[in-house]
Amino acid sequence: MVRGKALAHCGLVLLSLWLCIQSVPISVDKGGEQTQKEELDAPQSAETGLHYDRYLREVIEYLEKDPHFKEKLKTANMDDIKSGKLSKELDFVHHNFRSKLDELKREEMNRLRMLIKAKHDMQGGNGWKVDHQSLLKQFEHLNHMNPNTFEVEDLDRLIKSATKDLENYDKSRHDEFKRYEMMKEHERRERLKTMTEEDRKKEEQHFEDMKKKHASHPKVNHPGSEDQLKEVWQEADGLDPDDFEPKTFFKMHDNNGDGFLDESELESLFTKELEKVYNPENEEDDMFEMEEERLRMREHVMNEVDTNKDRLVSLDEFMAATKKEEFTEKDEWETLDQNPLYTEEELREFEKHLANEEKDINEKAAELQKQKEELERKQQELNAQRLGLQQAVEEMEKTKAQNLRAEVKPPVAEGDRAPSVGQPVQEVPVSAHS
Repeated sequence: MVRGKALAHCGLVLLSLWLCIQSVPISVDKGGEQTQKEELDAPQSAETGLHYDRYLREVIEYLEKDPHFKEKLKTANMDDIKSGKLSKELDFVHHNFRSKLDELKREEMNRLRMLIKAKHDMQGGNGWKVDHQSLLKQFEHLNHMNPNTFEVEDLDRLIKSATKDLENYDKSRHDEFKRYEMMKEHERRERLKTMTEEDRKKEEQHFEDMKKKHASHPKVNHPGSEDQLKEVWQEADGLDPDDFEPKTFFKMHDNNGDGFLDESELESLFTKELEKVYNPENEEDDMFEMEEERLRMREHVMNEVDTNKDRLVSLDEFMAATKKEEFTEKDEWETLDQNPLYTEEELREFEKHLANEEKDINEKAAELQKQKEELERKQQELNAQRLGLQQAVEEMEKTKAQNLRAEVKPPVAEGDRAPSVGQPVQEVPVSAHS
C-alpha cells in the first residue's frame, strides 16, 4: 500500500513505451551535421514505484524524442518488444540522444554505488573495502560491466527487468495488505487482553456494530459491467443512461487520447462504486482497504478485457468486452468484507512470527544492554586510571617545583646567620669614651 496508485499509472515498461507516443517530435536537420538538441525536464510519465523509476522514465522519454525510434515503436508489436528486436533499433538513434542516454546511465551507476556505500556504512562495514563491481550484479536493469555507455543490452535489460518487477508488484501489494490486516487484528486482540471483562464486552460489541455498519451499503456493481459503466456515464459524465454508447464512453475516459485505457484511467472509473462502501469520515471505513478494493476491481477488469495481457485496454478490446455475456452481469460485486483475507491458522502463524521477532529483538536488546554496561564499567576504570595518573603527575610537578626552589635559594652570609640553640653569644667589646 506504500506506493498506492503508482503502478497503475504506468504498467509494464514495455507498455509504458507507448505513454508518450503522442509527444511532439523534435526537428531534425536531414544533413546530419546540425541536429537540434532538446533538453527534457523531469520525466512526465507516471511513476512505476520501482527503485530505478526515474532512470526508466527518463530513458523512455528520450527514446520517444528520436523520430526513428518513435516510428519503429508505432509499428512494433509485443513480441518485438519482449524478444529484444525493438532494443536493436537503438543503434539508429541519433548520437545526441545516445550521448544523453550515456549520461543517464552514468548517473544511474553513480546512484547505485552511493546506495551500496550507504548500505555498507549502515551495516558498520568500515573495516573492509567495498567491491562495487561484485555488488552491482544484484541490479539487473543495466549492464554494470560497461558503466559509461548506454547500449542495446542496457535497453534490453531495462525492458526485461521492469517487465518482471512490475508483474510481481501486484502480488507484493496484496501480500503487504494481508499483513496489514493481520497486524490490525492482532493488535485489536492484544488490546482486549488488557481490558476488564466489562470493557472487553463493550469493545467486542462496538467492533461488531462497526462491521455491520460498514457492510450496510448500496449495491456495488460489478466492475466493467454495463450497469457500472452506465452509472459513471450518468453520475460522473452527466449523461442520460439510456443514451449510453460504449465507443463514446471509451473516448471520453481515454484522458491522454492515446487510444488505450491504462490502469490509472481504469481505476478512476471505480470511484463511484468505492464511494458507496468507503467514507474517510466514518470510523468503520478503512482507506487502506479502499485502495486494495480498487486494485481488485482493476485486476478483475484486466483479466476479463485485456486479452493480449499488455496491461492496457484498447478500443477493440473494450468493444469486444461489451458484447460478452459478462457485460450484463447483474450480481453484486463481493467486497473485501465478504472475502476473508486470511484464516485463523494463518493469523496464528503470523502471531508466532511476530513473537519470534520480538524475542530476537529482546535478546539483541539485552545483549546490547550488556555491552553498554561493560563499556560503562571500562569507562569508569579508564576514568579512575586517568584520575590516578593525573594526581601522580600533579604530585610529581609539585615535588619538582619544590626541588627547583631549593636549588635556586641564595646562601646566607656568615654574619647574618642566626645563632643556633645552645650556642653562646659572643660579646662584642665596646670602646670606652673619655
